[in-house]
Amino acid sequence: MLQNSPMYAYLPAKDISRARKFYEEKLGFKPRREVADGVAYEFAKGTGCFLYPTPNAGTSKASQAFWQVEDIEREVADLKAKGVKFEDYDMPGMKTKDGIAAAGGAKAAWFKDTEGNTLALVQNA
Repeated sequence: MLQNSPMYAYLPAKDISRARKFYEEKLGFKPRREVADGVAYEFAKGTGCFLYPTPNAGTSKASQAFWQVEDIEREVADLKAKGVKFEDYDMPGMKTKDGIAAAGGAKAAWFKDTEGNTLALVQNA
């Protein structure tokens, strides 16, 4: 049953070298293994993602993946210090302040990688 199986994100990249530099130098990812021209990364609690080459990178307007964090303010500050630019939104029901939106007790912040993919940090209430 899928509910009992781990789920992983795919992160598309037009330029794998450029994307790896972003993920490994700015976000601090450590590659687990290289597979079929891409690279797999592992995270907490057995989760992970696969960065792979495709000309379709950056074409989705929705978030590709998110990290559930304990302290979003600290994470945003740390990433900003490394040059990561967070998105600002001002729309009905959601407005960011210092890159962070708060709604329903949860907080979220979004940024884009070098390939145009939108990624998010989420802190639950």
